[in-house]
Amino acid sequence: MPAPPSNSTAKSAGKIMAAILGSRLLGLAREMVLSGIFGASRELDALKVAFRIPNMLRDLFAEGALSSAFVPTFSKLLVTDGRPAALRLASLVFNALLVTLGVVCLLGVLCSGPIVSVIAPDFAATSGKLPLTVTLTQIMFPFILFAALAALYMGLLNSLGSFGLPASASMAFNLVSIVSGVGIAWCLDRTFADKEKCVYGFAGGVLLGGLAQWLIQAPRARQLGFRHRFELDWRDRGLLQVIRLMGPAIIGVSAVQINVLVMTRFAASFGNGAVTWLDNAFRLTQLPIGLFGVAISMVTLPAVSRSAAVQDMDEFRRGLRAGLRYMLFLAVPATVGLWLLATPVISALFQWGAYTAADVARTAGLLRYYTVGLLGYAAIKVLAPAFYSLNRPLVPTLVSVSGIVLNLALIWLAVSVLRWDLCSLPLAVSLAALLNAALLWLWLHRRVGVIADRAFMASAGKILLATLLMAALVRGLYYFVTVSVGDGGKIFTVVQALILSGAGVLAYFTAAWLLGLEEIRRLWQALTVKLFNSGR
Repeated sequence: MPAPPSNSTAKSAGKIMAAILGSRLLGLAREMVLSGIFGASRELDALKVAFRIPNMLRDLFAEGALSSAFVPTFSKLLVTDGRPAALRLASLVFNALLVTLGVVCLLGVLCSGPIVSVIAPDFAATSGKLPLTVTLTQIMFPFILFAALAALYMGLLNSLGSFGLPASASMAFNLVSIVSGVGIAWCLDRTFADKEKCVYGFAGGVLLGGLAQWLIQAPRARQLGFRHRFELDWRDRGLLQVIRLMGPAIIGVSAVQINVLVMTRFAASFGNGAVTWLDNAFRLTQLPIGLFGVAISMVTLPAVSRSAAVQDMDEFRRGLRAGLRYMLFLAVPATVGLWLLATPVISALFQWGAYTAADVARTAGLLRYYTVGLLGYAAIKVLAPAFYSLNRPLVPTLVSVSGIVLNLALIWLAVSVLRWDLCSLPLAVSLAALLNAALLWLWLHRRVGVIADRAFMASAGKILLATLLMAALVRGLYYFVTVSVGDGGKIFTVVQALILSGAGVLAYFTAAWLLGLEEIRRLWQALTVKLFNSGR
């Protein structure tokens, strides 16, 4: 029987999930502040579309393609050529990013008008919405450079065995962007009544947050031996390998982002508020993806890269299998929980200030359709990078293209032909993500051997049973509270969401413990070790 997930995987993943949880909660706090100040308004729609452009490039080039290409190449150099050669590669990549993304940022600022017109053409019909979005895009476009450098440092530190600080870097982004955004907006209008003035403050906060996300990792990188040198050799073997892998990787990890961009274009045609509803729902979906998919991927990628570098396929399968088991253990109950508690959770988070009950209802409906594909999103984060470790970048590229085509076809059919409402957009993205993940799984199963062995399937069955028990309890409690209390006001809504969420988490982990799931035991060991060590 294959070995169960290792303690080191659980321990490292636990550190990353704790850091990412803090970051995602701060991200939610940022969205709550924005929703409370602006509501589902044209200003907030403009800010979200403007930020989506550099943020999409960040996901594609920085946290997507760059990480997938750099970490395997760096890890292989550590094994084959030693630490100095690997650190030199990091310096070369740093300089290459400065040059290439500096040009990209300049072009992006100059071409913001045409870019926004392509992404949200319907904004031109709304008074002042298109020029506002263009100006905000120009302010925030350099964010991509800071984010790429932060992603490089994250990959460097992860490959050298440091996980907690890099995962915490996005906390710095959210915290600095909130504080500086509110501060600049307050300086522009101390009453926050002029929304158009205030929105510029939050655009500036994004830039300062991106800078903080990069710089917070620099001292730790220096401790581990990284010294930046102003050297750029485009003929370097390692740098060429990173560039060669990044091309297919950009397409390979682009399905979700391109699909979201397509949704933005269609959502803009549904009037004011649609972009904000979609973005808030997507933000909640990204919480478990970040916690489970990204965290597990960050831990398993360096390990499977080293295994692939020495052609140890048994260890490669064990590492990938462990990552997928942890992903299922955490993502399956999150999917069901978000579906059941969409309305109370969104109401507790966003229904204050200018965000109305009608906005909550629309956002909750969109969130439920996003959760359909949550397992697909999380699985892609774990599966796709494995192909770059195997030096097979074309596979996720082709699979991603198929997902993009499917998503475009489904959205066009739903919106343009069947005239369905806004909920058809997240449903199409979810179905495309599930197809993407299924195709990646099947290819790995055929080429590297069985991933879902008997122990894996037994674990999956126990996870499903524990989730069903949790769902029954949460549904019963929700029905009882709704019938017996009804509408108890804002404070009651917050308390209700906390109680139901807490009861669901407790029920799931209790059921998992009683069913003997190995993952919960190892996660508990990792958590207790971390707590005791932190108290010393």
